[in-house]
Amino acid sequence: MYKLVLLRHGESVWNMENRFTGWQDVDLSAKGELQAKEAGKILSKAGYIFDLSYTSYLKRAIKTLHISLEESKLLWIPEIKAWELNERHYGALEGLNKAETAKDYSVEQVHNWRRSFKSSPPLLNKDDKRCVTNDAKYFSLDPLQIPYGESLEEMMQKRVIPYWTDQITPAILEGRKIIISAHGNTLRGLAKHLDHISDQEIEKLDIPTGVPLVYELDASLHPITHYYLT
Repeated sequence: MYKLVLLRHGESVWNMENRFTGWQDVDLSAKGELQAKEAGKILSKAGYIFDLSYTSYLKRAIKTLHISLEESKLLWIPEIKAWELNERHYGALEGLNKAETAKDYSVEQVHNWRRSFKSSPPLLNKDDKRCVTNDAKYFSLDPLQIPYGESLEEMMQKRVIPYWTDQITPAILEGRKIIISAHGNTLRGLAKHLDHISDQEIEKLDIPTGVPLVYELDASLHPITHYYLT
């Protein structure tokens, strides 16, 4: 049996402000830092030891990983950053307040953009200042790899699940004890894949910030069970 720990980053400043965040590189809030520290305490108390970590290119996930690992005295372990683990790109919605957007477009439309599997947000214009094409973090990417808005389905199919299959699963099968610090939709997509959640049921899945989620996997990496550590 293999164990995998998934950790959604602690509350970010834009989580606190109820904004669509996506690929915008916002920081943790004070509460988010405390959540990350608490996650490290929980993991340490439960006896979890990792020898490899994965995270995204976004500092809210990176800092959550660092704070939690430092708390559990594991800050020294190897760390792999992958843009493929970035949050879902919310396109032209990024930075907008969710409640105010609901007034403009309707509560139902905003719910579909946020929660549905196939619904894509309005795309971001390539000359918009929110585009990441001029961000040094992404200079190594083919421009065609950079999204300007994506559905949960597109995020899964184009980057999250291919990265999981090609990079993470071989490490698990080698016996590496792994923690992934990422984002709400990144982890929803991975959970959908692992648990074979339907397109309709995935709308109901919400992964809380800063709470370690453990998956126990069999020899074929099929889930045996999963649970939160509190």
